[in-house]
Amino acid sequence: MKAVPVFLTIALCMAMLPVAAAPPPRFPAGAIWHQNIASAPLHPNSTSMINALAGLGGWGNGNKFQIDFSLQTFPDAPVGSPMVAVVPHHDGNEYYTPDCEELPASMPVPTGAAFEGQSGLSCDNDNEDCHLLVRQGNLLYELYSGNYSNGMLDARCLVVWQLNAVYPPEGRGEHCTSADAAGFPIAPLLVNADEVAANAGIANSDLGHAIRFVLPNARMATDNSLGGIGGRLYVRPASHAGGPSGPSSSVPYGVRMRLKSNFNMSGYSSAAQVILRTMQRYGIVLADGGNIALTFETDRYTTAKWNTLGITAHTFWNGANGSTPVLVNHFEIIDSGPRIGETWNCVRSTVIVSDLIFTDGFELAP
Repeated sequence: MKAVPVFLTIALCMAMLPVAAAPPPRFPAGAIWHQNIASAPLHPNSTSMINALAGLGGWGNGNKFQIDFSLQTFPDAPVGSPMVAVVPHHDGNEYYTPDCEELPASMPVPTGAAFEGQSGLSCDNDNEDCHLLVRQGNLLYELYSGNYSNGMLDARCLVVWQLNAVYPPEGRGEHCTSADAAGFPIAPLLVNADEVAANAGIANSDLGHAIRFVLPNARMATDNSLGGIGGRLYVRPASHAGGPSGPSSSVPYGVRMRLKSNFNMSGYSSAAQVILRTMQRYGIVLADGGNIALTFETDRYTTAKWNTLGITAHTFWNGANGSTPVLVNHFEIIDSGPRIGETWNCVRSTVIVSDLIFTDGFELAP
């Protein structure tokens, strides 16, 4: 029997190691997600858009600022993790192109990785979003509407983000979706228990990045005058709109809202205040349609746990311990540019990373 090369033995051993806590995926400091918007100019229609959203019912689920803890990011796939082929979704051979990575493509699926809300690699992608999020070094793999079977991942979209890149204003491309309907990255906009715990003991601290949120489609703006399909539209930092169906007076896909500076945080824990200050300084960005407003990362892969931090699904809205419930009217909208009609005609961007040029996640030229 032939001897196994030392480098392969090391790689296989690393792949079998238990998952350890790792920093959440983040982009460089110059990325738009790390832009402090505490003093950014307000949109001239900020008040009227907020009032329109409030009139439509505000947040989903009865205007409750709830948290969904089902999204999970495998923090750093070890060297030697299996690369699994991605194939078009089983239902109608559907795959979003050219928005998503060109097929054939693959992504690392290390031991212990799991779909959104699941404990493993099986997911009902006909009824759930079924995201699979895996980081490996400077690459972030985000899969949408996926399921693992017969040694392959069938999905509607795979996106590979360059974590060492500062993307242009249109992100991965104008009118291009991602694993999130607004064209955003997902994992870097989630709130992670370890990062909250690290900041909870630091006075006046925040997380340093924008936070993802969702609204029911019927509460997001449409406008037929912009030439978009079905009146669909978005604003920066979005590059795509899913299925908004609300009045033009409401907030659009991609809207960046910040918590008002005079919001009363008394009654909230130090951990909760870190998150609220982040909403004041970096804002929340409208990423997708849904009923549960906030999507925090599960604590499956983190050292800190949400229950220990006192962060529960109702922490932010129920007024416990004399705290002020967080309502839509406590936010204001920054001016991030004009509304863009959604044509669904994706034109991919070119991204420069360390003197290399990438499109679709693959090197094109030195």
